[in-house]
Formats: sequence, structure tokens, C-alpha cells
Amino acid sequence: MVGKEIIDLSQEIYDGMPVYKSLPPVSMKVYATHEQWDGDENPTTQTPSVYKLSMGEHTGTHVDALNHMDRKNIGQSIDKMPLSIFFTEGICLDFSHKKLQELITAEEIKQACKIADITIKKGDTILLYTDHYRNHFNTENWNKGPGLTAEAARYLGDLKIAAFGVETMSPGVPKISNIEVHKICGELGFTHYENMVNLYKLLGRGRFQFIALPLKIKGGTGSPVRAVAVFEQ
Repeated sequence: MVGKEIIDLSQEIYDGMPVYKSLPPVSMKVYATHEQWDGDENPTTQTPSVYKLSMGEHTGTHVDALNHMDRKNIGQSIDKMPLSIFFTEGICLDFSHKKLQELITAEEIKQACKIADITIKKGDTILLYTDHYRNHFNTENWNKGPGLTAEAARYLGDLKIAAFGVETMSPGVPKISNIEVHKICGELGFTHYENMVNLYKLLGRGRFQFIALPLKIKGGTGSPVRAVAVFEQ
């Protein structure tokens, strides 16, 4: 794309990749080959022409629908959410000093904005860089990332953002704030992305265009996305 730099913020999807707790495992198997299509007898190669995928909606880099947040949001599925939520301006804030299972507060978000000399606007997507992916992906600590407090989630929701995004498998810290963060998102009508990558490439660069369109899954509670940040050059 002439005059634009596109940074991929999405994990690869592959057979057996890490998923959150008891979510469906990811299975990716060869379903058909070119050798089959060409009618080869006793082929010595197997060149995939189609893969069969089995996975949950909340696999890899994905967005949560409002009906995932709370039973009160029944009917607010991913296919009903306006596409404008997934095509916004974005900013990235640095929380790489946060350690395993540490909480990010509203006051710390305000301080990060001051340090970055940036202001959160209505309709923004706020990406929270913790460097958890590069440090802990597919290790015993992968499920122990930092996360928002409930009051930080409410602070962002009160600013009328479209969404926020994290590198971790959950927006809050499990068994501490994660359920509350989900419910607040549902209550205030904004969402979040999980399992993002390459956020370090966005630091210190100001605003960018954020795009992360979900699949149109009828009644879906979420969807994998191909999230990108686009900078004008």
C-alpha cells in the first residue's frame, strides 16, 4: 500500500497452539491434497490444498462480543456489532515494567498517557504493551500475565473508547479482576482484544489507524481477527 506502513498485530494460528484454560484445542489437519486432486497413484508427496480447522471463537488474536461478557448481553453477538468498532484510531501505552499477574490501574493509565504525551479520545482503541508475549508465550507463565483492575476498565469505558487490547490471554488477572473486567465491558458497551503481538513496534509513534475485522459468525461470542496498525508514511 503506497504511503502506508502496516504492522501485523496478530498471532499465528497453528495446530496445538496455546489456548485459554478449558477452551477447545486447536486442530489443523490436511483435508485434501493436490496429489488427490490430480489423481496421482501412490504419491510420494503430500501437498496440502485444503486444511480442516477445529477451534473455538476465542482462539489466538481475537475480539470478544458483548454477549460473551455477561448473560445480560444476550443477543449482542459478534455479527450484530457495528464494524466501526473494529476500524478506529489507536494508541499504544507502555506497561512493560509490569510483572506477572500485576494489575494496571486507572491512575497508571493516566500516567502512561502523560509520559507518551497522548490523549485518549472517544472511539479510540487503546493497546496495552506489557511485553508478555515475547517473554512468556508458550511457557508455564503464559497464563499469568498482567491485567487491568476493574476500576481501570470502568475508567476506559467511561471515556467511551471502542476497545482496548492486551498481549495476554485475558484482559484482567484471572481470579482477581478478569470476570469483573468482562462484565464492565458488557455493561458499558465496549470490547477488548486478547493475544496481540508486536505492540512494541507501536511505542513512541503516536496515533495510528487500527483495523481488526471479525468473522461474521451468526450468534458468535467472539472471533479471531487479523489485527493491524496502519501508519501514514
